[in-house]
Amino acid sequence: MSEPWVTIIGLGEDGLPGLSDASRSAIAQAEIIFGGPRHLALINAGPKGQPWPIPFSVAPVLAHKGQNVVILASGDPFWFGAGSSLTAHLSREEWQAHPAPSTFQLAASALGWRMEDTTCHGLHAAAFARLRPVLHKGHRAICLVRDGDAPLALAHWLTAQGFTADLTVLEALGGPNQRIRHTTAAAFTLTEIKAPVAVAIEITAGQGLARASGLDDTLFANDGQISKRPIRALTLSALAPRAGELLWDIGAGSGSISVEWCLAGGRAIAFELRPDRALNICANARNFGLDHRLTCTQGPATENLTAHPIPDAVFIGGGGNAALYEQLWHILPTGTRLVANGVTLETESLLAQQHAQHGGTLLRIDLAAAAPLGRMRGWDAARPVVQWSVTR
Repeated sequence: MSEPWVTIIGLGEDGLPGLSDASRSAIAQAEIIFGGPRHLALINAGPKGQPWPIPFSVAPVLAHKGQNVVILASGDPFWFGAGSSLTAHLSREEWQAHPAPSTFQLAASALGWRMEDTTCHGLHAAAFARLRPVLHKGHRAICLVRDGDAPLALAHWLTAQGFTADLTVLEALGGPNQRIRHTTAAAFTLTEIKAPVAVAIEITAGQGLARASGLDDTLFANDGQISKRPIRALTLSALAPRAGELLWDIGAGSGSISVEWCLAGGRAIAFELRPDRALNICANARNFGLDHRLTCTQGPATENLTAHPIPDAVFIGGGGNAALYEQLWHILPTGTRLVANGVTLETESLLAQQHAQHGGTLLRIDLAAAAPLGRMRGWDAARPVVQWSVTR
């Protein structure tokens, strides 16, 4: 095995004194040192130092292949750091790493929080909505944020979402300028906050999103074209989402099926013909903090399917026809789960034909809700939904 030419070093706010002998030796032998301006200053890199380009790119590092190169990153380089961005372009023999305690670990140690019961989030360039799927009463989270203005903005966002929260603002953890201050989201008055900064959140009141399938319809931007809550719950049960899996949501409407699939840990591509509904899908992805997992393709699904990665499951909520099912049956690999819902007689007939041809389960869903009937109440029946589910 050849000697690695890249050494990735996790650096704390205490600079060189906090590093291991191996890390200090690698820095001393380095011909080039890449890092943020703050990192380079902490170790007094001098003429060897090269700041990361803006926008961030690993190309300058790769251009020095064969030289002794050191990469500086905050704390653990593989936890919301540059480590994995670089190693994705290298063979395992080309690099070595010397991580340091991450900001998350330092914050948990300062607060006495159990790491296994705390969620960790990198919000340098991500919207605060990324927190929405995990927040609930009693939840603890540690967030790395962009700059000194971000903690106040985060406090305002939490309050706007209806949460009451205790906040701890932690600056320059582990170094001589470390500062830790406590406040609340509603009464945030801290000033002169300096990066690097993290915010620890403990939710004391407020309802988060339910973990079971079938969220309230009012949570979604929609024009009425939405799989209603009970039908959505049954549909997601049939789709059986698993973490990391990809869904094709064809005729997505509001994208509510895609949203709940992603909340279960998956990824989704929503196909929607109408531009106005595609806008609702994108809005729902942002509002639920899922725009990194849910993408929308506007236009005829049959013309766009093959341009995307093959899914683990497919849901057809609208626009299904015999040509689409034939196309799907041809391109989908064995083991792909497919679920289709229909409310018209024509779609019911089509799904019955598909069931007869390919097997699976055919289910008719009849629901009724209590509604006023004069001075009393009666059952107001919804249109029945026929659902076909099958594994390719």
